[in-house]
Amino acid sequence: MLIFFISILTTVFASGQEHHATPHLDGSTLSIFWVIPFAGILLSIAFFPLIAPQIWHHNFGKISFFWGAVFIVPFLAINGFSITLYELVHVSLLEYIPFIILLLALFTISGGVRLTGSLVGKPMTNLALILVGTFFASWMGTTGAAMLLIRPIIRANAKRQHKVHTIVFFIFLVANIGGSLTPLGDPPLFLGFLKGVSFFWTTSAMLKPMLFMIVSLSIIYFIIDSYFFNQEKAIEDDGENHKLGLEGSFNLFLLCGVIISVLLSGFWNPHISFMVYHVGVELQNLTRDLLLLSLTVISWKMTPQTIREANEYTWFPIIEVAKLFAGIFVTIIPAIAILKAGTRGALSSVIESVSNDGEPVNYMYFWLTGILSSFLDNAPTYLVFFNTAGGDPVTLMTTHYNTLLAISAGAVFMGANTYIGNAPNFMVKSIAESSGIEMPSFFGYLVKYSLPILIPLYFMVMYIFFL
Repeated sequence: MLIFFISILTTVFASGQEHHATPHLDGSTLSIFWVIPFAGILLSIAFFPLIAPQIWHHNFGKISFFWGAVFIVPFLAINGFSITLYELVHVSLLEYIPFIILLLALFTISGGVRLTGSLVGKPMTNLALILVGTFFASWMGTTGAAMLLIRPIIRANAKRQHKVHTIVFFIFLVANIGGSLTPLGDPPLFLGFLKGVSFFWTTSAMLKPMLFMIVSLSIIYFIIDSYFFNQEKAIEDDGENHKLGLEGSFNLFLLCGVIISVLLSGFWNPHISFMVYHVGVELQNLTRDLLLLSLTVISWKMTPQTIREANEYTWFPIIEVAKLFAGIFVTIIPAIAILKAGTRGALSSVIESVSNDGEPVNYMYFWLTGILSSFLDNAPTYLVFFNTAGGDPVTLMTTHYNTLLAISAGAVFMGANTYIGNAPNFMVKSIAESSGIEMPSFFGYLVKYSLPILIPLYFMVMYIFFL
């Protein structure tokens, strides 16, 4: 709740501060030690559920608040009130609040759709559901596709003994890699679109790397799921033959409204903004958020509660994400500032490693964009390397085609590496756990699944496309 409190607090100070120059945080003056609170919240997410699950379950909001305070208090003492307030207002109004509003809309609306029928979690059925979600992810966003299909795939596997691997591959494909083909699919690609990258450049450029990842992961998943399925007891037939159907289907129209609202903020620019403590809130973005909230209310009011009950719908997943990501968005401020400082910052070696005598090193763009996107917000990470590569969309789409492709693929693909790599990852984990599935810890997910399955495929992508 810290970040919401700061947002409200700023309205008190905004009117009296507008005549001053805009506060500025110079990332080149920050040492690497400012990243400690961010590392602290990541380690808390990784280890607390493993070593103290009960403490974590009841106190994760307080732990998130603690790490936010560990950053804010010394930052306020050293950099002063103006810069601290500006950075918190900026991250609240332009990043965190729109992020939570979009997740809330997708979570609420998709929770009102229920796929009914005799779906049984056999390997081919599971793979088909995952591939359907993977296809939709590029057109309704990874978050929208994940929220729409996670519950059906959980229900289909309700009687399966082994189901964790299915949720993990769902995160790999639906919540991340499936969003590769359009700016609607993943936030970093949308930022590229706003910077001038052609809508369909992404579709044509990302198609081959995406297909390679999808085909490879589909084969691996089918082999693993078939093995587990053959080891389990046969799933008993309840004797009923239910036809496939869809309840709450009007919510699909509301999902279309979500897509239109997001697109509106990209295409419509009335050049009107409202200043809140030096931070400009543009009319198109405010309109988008109000539309999303309106669609959320409509879905909640009009969807029969019986559908949500059948979906085992609770508010806990969105509350968990809101509290944890509040801490993440606050503590990530110095990390992003240091990266934006480029060669003048404490992470200058990272920036310098992507070029050789002025020429881009594409495989390094792929790995560094991807690795940082696994732990930082992939949208600003994309922008940092987009600007490092020159920032001219025409040049990047032509002369430095492979450089932009490397940045795009790294940001989208490697968001699957951790639970916080992309917005829907943690949502899927939380929904699965709410349904009684014991998901691996942050560290367990990384070591057991990401490193042995994804990293070898990334090396193959590097050799095929960027060397």
